[in-house]
Amino acid sequence: QVQLMESGGGSVQPGGSLRLSCTVSKFMYTVNCMGWFRQAPGKEREGVAASTSEGGVIYADSVRGRFTISQDNAKNTLTLQMDSLKPEDTAMYYCAAYRGLCRRADLLLTNPEEDNYWGQGTQVTVSS
Repeated sequence: QVQLMESGGGSVQPGGSLRLSCTVSKFMYTVNCMGWFRQAPGKEREGVAASTSEGGVIYADSVRGRFTISQDNAKNTLTLQMDSLKPEDTAMYYCAAYRGLCRRADLLLTNPEEDNYWGQGTQVTVSS
């Protein structure tokens, strides 16, 4: 069974930075997609960024230019570097991995949630 474990959340002031990490127990396919979602209180979960094992990346408009996603296939890890954080970035952040073979990062963000493996989430709070 594939398991995902996030780490690195916390509290930071506006303009600050945080780095999230996600470790995957195993990949079912060498060609795969992973990404980050977030859910703020009272809102639906939304895609933040996704990447493929072949180097493709995609970002939500709200974070493009501030967040950087990277995937290390040798270490089975995914990171999200978050800079210039804003209060509206406050949310529970979830790591996800597509269950099947994947070459398009956008598939992870648009397919049904049951098509992904999910981590338990890590809280990010941006407040002064």
